[in-house]
Amino acid sequence: MLGLSAGSMAGAAVLRVLQTLSSLASTGLDSNKNGGDDEGQEEHATMWKLNVALEPLWKELSECISTMETELTQSSRSSVISNINIGEQIQGSSSSSPPLPPGTQRLLPFIEGFFVLCEKLQANNQTVQQDHSSVTAREVKESAGTSVSLYTKCGVDSYRRFDGSVTFARFAEKHRRLLNAFVRQNPGLLEKSLSMMLKAPRLIDFDNKRAYFRSRIRQQHDQHVSGPLRISVRRAYVLEDSYNQLRMRPSQDLKGRLNVHFQGEEGIDAGGLTREWYQVLSRVIFDKGALLFTTVGNNATFQPNPNSVYQTEHLSYFRFVGRVVAKALFDGQLLDVYFTRSFYKHILGVKVTYHDIEAVDPDYYKNLKWMLENDVSDIPDLTFSMDADEEKHILYEKTEVTDYELKPGGRNIRVTEETKHEYVDLVADHILTNAIRPQINSFLEGFDELVPRELISIFNDKELELLISGLPEIDLDDLKANAEYTGYTAASNVVQWFWEVVKGFNKEDMARLLQFVTGTSKVPLEGFKALQGISGPQRFQIHKAYGAPERLPSAHTCFNQLDLPEYSSKEQLQERLLLAIHEASEGFGFG
Repeated sequence: MLGLSAGSMAGAAVLRVLQTLSSLASTGLDSNKNGGDDEGQEEHATMWKLNVALEPLWKELSECISTMETELTQSSRSSVISNINIGEQIQGSSSSSPPLPPGTQRLLPFIEGFFVLCEKLQANNQTVQQDHSSVTAREVKESAGTSVSLYTKCGVDSYRRFDGSVTFARFAEKHRRLLNAFVRQNPGLLEKSLSMMLKAPRLIDFDNKRAYFRSRIRQQHDQHVSGPLRISVRRAYVLEDSYNQLRMRPSQDLKGRLNVHFQGEEGIDAGGLTREWYQVLSRVIFDKGALLFTTVGNNATFQPNPNSVYQTEHLSYFRFVGRVVAKALFDGQLLDVYFTRSFYKHILGVKVTYHDIEAVDPDYYKNLKWMLENDVSDIPDLTFSMDADEEKHILYEKTEVTDYELKPGGRNIRVTEETKHEYVDLVADHILTNAIRPQINSFLEGFDELVPRELISIFNDKELELLISGLPEIDLDDLKANAEYTGYTAASNVVQWFWEVVKGFNKEDMARLLQFVTGTSKVPLEGFKALQGISGPQRFQIHKAYGAPERLPSAHTCFNQLDLPEYSSKEQLQERLLLAIHEASEGFGFG
């Protein structure tokens, strides 16, 4: 509370002290690595004791923040901080936020000091546990009376109570909205004193992640100054010309400013021709005639085509496409391209699950889900294999297929109640990964040349779509005019509340809602009357969900269907809906 008084320097003083002690502890850690075990352990114990001593301060800090958030809510400052009990995104996150209330800024040095200590504790924790595992009873006895014994005698479990990562996660989860507000006002905090948030990227709002990503890309560009990257292409052969001129260029050259010339046309590229090149090239790359990608599900999203083997040098082309997508991110250019959720996961290095099959074949997905929820003991011919007809149907009508064993000898291994989860996982891996593994690997080879994996991994699959394709312009009136209802009518209270809540969404949450219901943030060029489902035109559906009224909304993306429970108030609907679109990434369809 002292830090909140006018003109107080307490926060800055605490921060300086913790930064100094953290630096000294780093010196002790280096000594430990160089053979000075006692000195290193002494520094570890010092930081541990310091955190114990400061626990009341961190508790008071958290209470101050909570009080401030409560006051903000009571004063109706929802444009700064809203939805205090849910997924907690700051409204207006895609635009400049209002100034923080008086007194808030004085909390920042305390928060920075807390992060400094947590980061040091986390760094030291592994070393402490390693040291502890080698400490014998005799060594513990000999260390009695020293500060080192404070944690060797207490054991690792008691130390974990003050593990920096655990303490940080609890604090950051509770106060993520205020932390994001600070980062939004000063993006440099994410690269410096609040950098530990990058270890829990789900706590960072999308606009802050995007700003951090752009900052790191600019740094990479400034560190490796490259000359302009000039290409001259023919419109009729934009894919071939671009491929031939870029595929052999060193990755360092690709970081230079792109300068495009369309042969036979006048004009100097001041940025407009580059944007046009990205647009024209992406249309050709994802055209069915190129054989590289195929549409699945509702024909709105793309996946590598297993039949690309009929394209000469197809893997080289996939590496080129990976470079183009990465170059667009590097240049801050948006592509009018939307991949399947599973392909975004491959880019991020995230494991796909059987839920991702729904976008490819919802009927097959329902069959797998039925298997997991029912006894399969009475299905004698179910083995760890896929027959040719089954594989041909699932793999986008692939023409040349053979029986496939999901694991060695799988044709002769029966699926049981105990092994059905393994079977479903292997089916998902085969359909979404193994069948197109060479194409995925080649794409990633080109992509990783420009965009570091650790940098892109701060995003989730839905955010990566928004990063590549941009936040869509969603006409809410058009969406509402083309919505259909089952179990409700347009006059139902829940439906009225739904549209009132959605009207208050920012662009990011609007995009998340569209992703949640349709599987992608793409808006049809002809408007929502042209929205496609798995079997053709399928408008935005709102169905009444029966059951417990407190359950989350669920969605069936292949039918553009939102199942909305009959909530008792608009506030409850807002809470449940926001939580669903922010946190319910999978597993809610066909519930």
